[in-house]
Amino acid sequence: MSDTSSTKPVASGEKFRTIQGTTAIKDGQKRRTSAEPQVYEPKPKWLRVKAPGGSRFEAVKRNVSEHRLSTVCQESHCPNMGECWSNGTATIMLMGSVCTRACRFCAVDTGNPNGWLDQEEPQNTAKSVELMALRYIVLTSVDRDDLQDGGASHYAACVRAIKERTPQVVVEALTPDFNGDLQAIERVVDSGLQVFAQNVETVKRLTHVVRDPRAGYEKTLHVLAHAKRHRPDVLAKTSLMLGLGETDEEVIETMDDLRAIGVDILTLGQYLQPTRNHLPVKRWVSPEEFNRFRDIGLEKGFMEVAAGPLVRSSYRADKVFEKNNLGLAAPVSVPGQDIAPSIIPALNLN
Repeated sequence: MSDTSSTKPVASGEKFRTIQGTTAIKDGQKRRTSAEPQVYEPKPKWLRVKAPGGSRFEAVKRNVSEHRLSTVCQESHCPNMGECWSNGTATIMLMGSVCTRACRFCAVDTGNPNGWLDQEEPQNTAKSVELMALRYIVLTSVDRDDLQDGGASHYAACVRAIKERTPQVVVEALTPDFNGDLQAIERVVDSGLQVFAQNVETVKRLTHVVRDPRAGYEKTLHVLAHAKRHRPDVLAKTSLMLGLGETDEEVIETMDDLRAIGVDILTLGQYLQPTRNHLPVKRWVSPEEFNRFRDIGLEKGFMEVAAGPLVRSSYRADKVFEKNNLGLAAPVSVPGQDIAPSIIPALNLN
């Protein structure tokens, strides 16, 4: 939820002032005035989802509001919000809803929070996880280049608060790159989580087009590689968007790069243009193509490859250990890729 200082709606691409008094751009990208006209094709039938609603959806919505939480579900315009919230789960976005970076695929507001942090967020987050009776929680966050350690200490405090209140809950952290700061990465990895994720987002060739200049393909690999070396018992995870102009060969090359550094889990999903100010969709990737990429990834040794048009990094994240494409396919047995129950103690894998 955007921290606007008034109830007046803010149009996408416009500047606004947050409650904390800083200036931000709504949805992360300024309004384009000289861009070439874009052709908008109807989404394929496999991308149509139901409008959110129902009592459980409303309960999660109230909990998020009462505890002043931001969720990536809302900020990224995620198409799965209705399903996830109706099932009583949400991906909590830490450190506010204003990101210091402006990736051209992302609809999170961008600006400079000037060091602001909600000091009550660790405890509020832990209370919310307990209230929602979760067994698995995904924590993500905006990039906070305005903070000395990129917010790693605050991130770690949130994980520890959850573990202190509900030690049985499995925690996945989908983190910023912390500008490649090794100590910051270790601080988060050592906080008690079970899954550490940092998204590569796209193939190497398209990184400079898709992501903020401060992000990078090699930087993300560096972060994931160090996290895995530092704590081999923590699962490493990343995500790739398809439909931005990549080739099949580039997707497969990315898989090879990720396996070379020990990444365990990969998710593949269709890029959806959040507003007209963001990158256009180059093509719609069919469910059959996603299934083929999943098979290729499993053959390369990933513990699981969750792939599908509506798959997102945190979508049905607790289902990844069932090895059935988040419940969308039959379980797959991959030799040498059995899961040790001790890694994810809160889940029943039988």
